[in-house]
Formats: sequence, C-alpha cells, structure tokens
Amino acid sequence: MSSEPIAHPKDLLTVGEVTARTGVAPSALRFYEAEGLITAERSRGNQRLYRRHMLRRISLILAARRLGIPLVDVAEIFTTLPADEAPSHRDWVRVSRLWKRQLEDRRRYIMNLERQLTACIGCGCLSMRSCDLLNPDDRLRTRGVGPVRLDESSGRDDPA
Repeated sequence: MSSEPIAHPKDLLTVGEVTARTGVAPSALRFYEAEGLITAERSRGNQRLYRRHMLRRISLILAARRLGIPLVDVAEIFTTLPADEAPSHRDWVRVSRLWKRQLEDRRRYIMNLERQLTACIGCGCLSMRSCDLLNPDDRLRTRGVGPVRLDESSGRDDPA
C-alpha cells in the first residue's frame, strides 16, 4: 500500500499543481477563468485553488485548441456541462460527437474552397467576377457582394 493519500475529486489544487499537470501557464489559467471556462476558489491568503475536475475542463480546452475549435464554441459547450463536478463519460461523448460534426463541416468547406481555387486558377482569368466558366453573365451578383462562392459550403459548381 502507498502512503500517498487517495486523491478525491473535490481536492483543491494550487496554480502550480494545475500548471504542472496540464502544462498551461498561470496567465492562461487566469484568462480561462476570466472567460468563464474554469472556476477557482480562494484560500484565506487569496491564493487561487482549483477543484481537481477543472483538470478535465482544461484538457478539453487544450484538445479543442488543437482541433481549431474557437474558445467561444468551447464556452458554449461548457454551459451544458456540470460546473461543480467532473463531466460524465456521456457528457464527453456528446461533446466529441458535436465537435466531430463541426470538423467534418470544416473539412467539406475547405475541400470546396480547394475545388474553386483550382477551377479559378485553371481558367487563367483569375477573376471570379467576370469568369465565363464559374460566373457566366455575372449571375453571382444576385447573391450579394464580395466572394460569395467562397462562403458556399455546399460544393455546388454551378453558379445559377
């Protein structure tokens, strides 16, 4: 048997302990706290103390960052998770499925951009506004101003 006490989910961790466990700088912890992504309690000496389950939230923030998911989306997801205890396995599965769908949408969007870029460069005119192949008779003007085709994620190649 180990003489180390068994960690309890409600144990409080110092900034240094959280930093050591997550690799996140203290300034980032303060930022995440200011954004409402994590919470801290205060000791009698006004030191920040984090409940152990905040490690999971921080890990999820880091994973989202690696996936390119904006913090605003992370914050939105966190509103659906319990704030005072560790999220359940079911919670994590739900979050991962949602983010998987977002990544699939982003992948389709990027593939569509690649197709459009290849088609535009391939015609040689480099003008999406007057291109006879991608925008005959400037039909895209009815969809609004700017690069309206770049915002399409449907993958349709016809400009009608």
